[in-house]
Amino acid sequence: MKVTGYRSLTTAHDWGRLIGDANGVMPESRTDVHVLILETDSGVEGVGLGAHGDIDRVFGAVEGEDPRAVFSLYDRMVDRVFKTGHSGATFGAIGAVDMALWDLKAKAAGEPLWRTLGGRDRFVPGYASGLDIALDDDALVRLYERFAERGFSAAKLKGGRSLEHDRRRLLALRDVLARNSEDPALMLDANESWNRSQAVRYITALERSVDLAWVEEPVRRWDAAGLASVRRGIRAGVATGENLTGLEQYRPLLDADAVDIVQVGNVWGITHFLRVAAVAHSRDLPVSPVAYHANPIAHAAVAVPNHLAFEVQDLSAPIGLHVDQEFEDGGIVLGDEPGIGIRVDEEHINAVRAADPPAAIDGPHVRPKRAGLRLVPDSLVPGSEDDRDGVRAGERVGS
Repeated sequence: MKVTGYRSLTTAHDWGRLIGDANGVMPESRTDVHVLILETDSGVEGVGLGAHGDIDRVFGAVEGEDPRAVFSLYDRMVDRVFKTGHSGATFGAIGAVDMALWDLKAKAAGEPLWRTLGGRDRFVPGYASGLDIALDDDALVRLYERFAERGFSAAKLKGGRSLEHDRRRLLALRDVLARNSEDPALMLDANESWNRSQAVRYITALERSVDLAWVEEPVRRWDAAGLASVRRGIRAGVATGENLTGLEQYRPLLDADAVDIVQVGNVWGITHFLRVAAVAHSRDLPVSPVAYHANPIAHAAVAVPNHLAFEVQDLSAPIGLHVDQEFEDGGIVLGDEPGIGIRVDEEHINAVRAADPPAAIDGPHVRPKRAGLRLVPDSLVPGSEDDRDGVRAGERVGS
């Protein structure tokens, strides 16, 4: 089997709600999902997910190669961009190709990827995470009631703009999840919107009434000293890592004893996750993947000894993707379809795409000008009708 080419598709996920975080809110409820299909001379095709605009920089490293040599091909892609670097968009392309290579490897073996990777159990423990900052309190409760119906007893709230707003909503989440646990796990994700003193003040104030399992990305992702300072100042654990692109970016955080929960983004691929999980395990730290559409890294999560919980952002699949997994008992139940269990209906995707214009790139993908430099709380939800000053309103965020 040899890799001979690739195809790129763009489909969409309809969330049925606006999604976002402390940095902003997407302008519409439908967002783009990028799909990569690797072609082989045997006719078997591999599926990878995630933006891969830089694929032409790395595809030459796998073209003509046997996709089953996936670890070697991963390093070959990284080596191919040695001088210019593998971070950012390039790392996304490497991740999408890597995912498709693993899909091909498992398909060639005629088994689901979780089995190829040595997983014993198809169940992946998870937590609910609705990207929910744009929702009012009633809509928030309705969303998490749907997660609770699937057995979830842990949830992560997007927050960091208003202390009382977050406190009220975290308590509401606790009440919703109480049907499944006497002591639900609650987390807060600030998405790098604070400086270190703001983070400690904010979280210690919250902790007077809410027990937090962890706070995620309280300061900048690379700020080892800042994350360590926050970790020493609060009871909750500190989680970070979803935006780190390469083992070398984890090293200073681990050396500074700055992280309690090591996170990995789904979009960076299977090999990256496995290597980060091994490094975390060497420090006796748990690993927790940050979700992406169809949850492809869930197949690898069951194969590592230190997986904690997998973020689940929605209970439905993107348009034109048929995903062999279910959500039950507070987690993901993986199926038996060979590979990563994603079948692509290209005809349907192309028909829908022709009828709808591309989604706008806005909202949480753009860091607000005054992030980490705010003195007073902001009672406004970014992107809401009351947020009339646009970016200027988005700058008035809690301390």
